[in-house]
Amino acid sequence: MGLSQTQLADSVGITFQQLQKYERGANRVSASKLYGMAVTLQTSVAWFFEGMPPEVDGDGDKRIEAVRRFMATEEGVELASLVPQLPPAQRRQILALAKTLCAEDDDDQPGGTSKA
Repeated sequence: MGLSQTQLADSVGITFQQLQKYERGANRVSASKLYGMAVTLQTSVAWFFEGMPPEVDGDGDKRIEAVRRFMATEEGVELASLVPQLPPAQRRQILALAKTLCAEDDDDQPGGTSKA
C-alpha cells in the first residue's frame, strides 16, 4: 500500500512503538485496532490470518479455532466489540437467536430434517 508504519499507526490511533510491539507479538492487538488496520490497508480482517494453521489444545478443544474463524469476519469483529456492551439477558437472547438460525440452516441442507 505504500504506507509507512507511522502512517498505519496514526490511522488507528496508536504510536509507532505500539505498532512495532504488535508486529513483534509483544502486545496483543484489540479487535477494533485490527479492524482499523484492515480498513486502512483496504483488506479484510481475514487477510491477517491467511495461512495460519488451526490451533487445538491438548484436549482437542476447538474453541481457539472457532474464535479465530469468528474474528476473521468483519461481522465477528463488530459483534465482538458490541456484544459485551449489552446486558447479560440480551447476550443470551442473541446466542439463542444464533443457535436457532444455525438449526434452521441445517434443516435446509440436503439430508436435514425439515420443519413443518
